[in-house]
Amino acid sequence: MGIKYRIDKDARCAVVGYGSWATAIVKVLLENEQRVGWYIRRADVIEHISRTGHNPRYIPGVKIETSRLDMSDNIDKVVSEADIVILAVPSAFLQMTLEPLTVSLEDKFVVSAIKGIIPEGYVTIGEYINEHYDLPYDQIGIISGPSHSEEVSQERLSYLTLVCKNIENATVLCDKFTTPYIIAHPSTDIYGTEYAAVLKNIYAICAGIAIGLGYGDNFLAVLISNAAIEMNRFLNESYPSERNTSASAYLGDLLVTAYSRFSRNREFGMMIGRGCSVAQAQGEMEMVAEGYYAAECIMQVNKRFGIEMPISECVHRILYEGLPADEEIRKIIKRLI
Repeated sequence: MGIKYRIDKDARCAVVGYGSWATAIVKVLLENEQRVGWYIRRADVIEHISRTGHNPRYIPGVKIETSRLDMSDNIDKVVSEADIVILAVPSAFLQMTLEPLTVSLEDKFVVSAIKGIIPEGYVTIGEYINEHYDLPYDQIGIISGPSHSEEVSQERLSYLTLVCKNIENATVLCDKFTTPYIIAHPSTDIYGTEYAAVLKNIYAICAGIAIGLGYGDNFLAVLISNAAIEMNRFLNESYPSERNTSASAYLGDLLVTAYSRFSRNREFGMMIGRGCSVAQAQGEMEMVAEGYYAAECIMQVNKRFGIEMPISECVHRILYEGLPADEEIRKIIKRLI
């Protein structure tokens, strides 16, 4: 079967969002692209970046080459001038961010760099773009892999997986993201990489809860290895495919999110484990913990499948039913292998 939508190697990229991951992506794209569009909804942030070359709120130490940036607080302008639109905002705010958009996406290639789920609809970002904007999966891509924005922006070696329905398009995207500090691999597993990215945030919260409760590295290793088993079970029972869930887009992303000091989901879980309420933990964090929304959404999605997911269910009971974290962790200990 031929490619229904082919990405040109000279296709122009634009980024929607101005958080830490969006800022890191802009920095990476500027390594290869002649010009990069950037939708930033706040005019004062645009002014600050134009004047100083730094994002005032997120990873402010990173220098941004502004001479090849086309920034605007008009989303229609940014999207209309782009061929590839990269979404990099927290999933809970995506609908609000795209609300002012009146430009059609029918001739665009939309890439999600969002590792989350639309809370209201219990769908992934790819599913939302497909359903809400009637965009075929031939024109939807995913950025995945273990890639904390802090390390990417510091040019520390990172691996990305660029996912498209067609491998040729994924390869073109890889060329746009490959730098001396970014190794990019192509993939066609849109479903698997998206849901793996959603699940790993839930498991990182569980890891953080365990750390906050005082469990050590030995238990954490058992918990995360079981989380990897649960992820593999969910992906292969809900959408069977030839995929290697030990690859970096699956297991690698899970490991870095569960163990890294940069992980906001791990941090969120640690606060819960130390006795904070959900509201207190959310109030203290400067950035969104995607796993909070994912915990509810995965439970809703799994109603269609009935897959055994004891770790995800444990996190859901703690976050949404208000059950004591120490008691819920103890309940799953004997279920781990």
